Amino acid sequence: MRFVVIALAVAAAAFSSAAMAAKPSPLGPAPASGTGLPAGQCIRSSEIRNHTVGDRNTLLIDVQGKGAYRVTMKGACLAGATSSDPIVTRSPPGAPLICKPIDMDVAISIGGFATPCIVDSIVKMSPEEVAALPKKLKP
Repeated sequence: MRFVVIALAVAAAAFSSAAMAAKPSPLGPAPASGTGLPAGQCIRSSEIRNHTVGDRNTLLIDVQGKGAYRVTMKGACLAGATSSDPIVTRSPPGAPLICKPIDMDVAISIGGFATPCIVDSIVKMSPEEVAALPKKLKP
């Protein structure tokens, strides 16, 4: 009987994890891995004015005077993060502009501990994409 209870608990946890992974993002499919910004759309980390956590892999940022950007992370580095958690950005050596994923050094501070994230893609969102976001996701 004890084995059956343990097996059921494991099966329930696996089903719950699969359901969470299968839940579609309100943002639609992620951009292709490695996607960066074209010339003229590059940003500086000092220009970031606001952010929201779109889902466990996506950070939406408002860049002063340049619009909203979707930053997709590898892994689930934003799992458990909320939009009120501060982000930590640094200008990587030799890269004053953020044009490619490797140019962005970002971490999310949860409970005072900064968790570094590996940026997978960065794209500028169109005004239509920003307008279509639920209010709570608008950066």
